[in-house]
Amino acid sequence: MIKKQENKKMTTKDKESQAIGKYLRLSTHKARRVLEQIKGKNYNEAILILEFMPYRACKTINKILKSALYNINIKENKVLNINKDKLIIKEAFANQGPTLKRFQPRAQGRAFAIRKPTCHITIKLENI
Repeated sequence: MIKKQENKKMTTKDKESQAIGKYLRLSTHKARRVLEQIKGKNYNEAILILEFMPYRACKTINKILKSALYNINIKENKVLNINKDKLIIKEAFANQGPTLKRFQPRAQGRAFAIRKPTCHITIKLENI
């Protein structure tokens, strides 16, 4: 007995994916500056913008964006052929993570606090 394969339409679950980068050694302020530039753009345009921006956060955000693309491709063990031109960045935001606290020795036995901020970056893609 041969079963016919049905052509299933993509559900809303299949149309969306997300990737989260946690505990990244970036300031949320600096990450948000880059994320505002790519929010609402399509995937190819966002990759191009990130490639040519001069900020350190771009490399990390580029990795997270590619991870979100791979997540939509292998969602629920289905290999979907996704057109990258039809992928839009639905949400892109950075939340504050824990702050690493260090001390810098100074003159006369004093110590100055050094705060090393971390952040969590979330990117959600949607297929239109």
